[in-house]
Amino acid sequence: MFTGLIREMAEVEEFRGNFLTLKSEYKPNIGDSIAVNGVCLTVVKQNGNTFTVEISPETKNTIALENLKDKVHMEPAMKLSDRLEGHIVQGHVDTIGTIVKIEKLSNATDYHIKIAKKFIKYIIPKGSVAIDGISLTVNDVNNDEFRLTIIPHTLKNTLFRTYKVNTRVNIETDMFARYLYHMFSKEKTLSWYQIDSIMANY
Repeated sequence: MFTGLIREMAEVEEFRGNFLTLKSEYKPNIGDSIAVNGVCLTVVKQNGNTFTVEISPETKNTIALENLKDKVHMEPAMKLSDRLEGHIVQGHVDTIGTIVKIEKLSNATDYHIKIAKKFIKYIIPKGSVAIDGISLTVNDVNNDEFRLTIIPHTLKNTLFRTYKVNTRVNIETDMFARYLYHMFSKEKTLSWYQIDSIMANY
């Protein structure tokens, strides 16, 4: 599990085949889980100030591979003792979104992101979404796109400062929205006991 708070901008040293090597101040151990641009990956090699993670073929077919260059977002897995400041992020990318509009405001920047319609049901106004691993709040949701407002601090310290119209990004929808949709779509009616049991799990 992750929080969606980027701990470091790691530098891509090499991306060859299924192996991505990163340089960072953080020193993970072999077997550790690391979120790279929002993708949960396992450390398979550690060498001084670099480490290597392995990307499966299925993951390569799901994520925006073209962004695994130069700098990437990096977050180590959350510890049980950590304070949860973002939202619960699994590191399981649902789909790729495309930035279709960028609007500069007086003290922030709006990004409009388009995704496949089958995933829009998991995007909730004022709910949470992870964009390339960053925990963000959704402002508006339309037929097949949603709007985010990015504050200057986030813009300065993440890859959002490099994003342009047509940039593709990794999208992880809110875990609770997915779970609840799945459970309620399977049941035509639910008793109060069932609803209470569901809510008790969260």
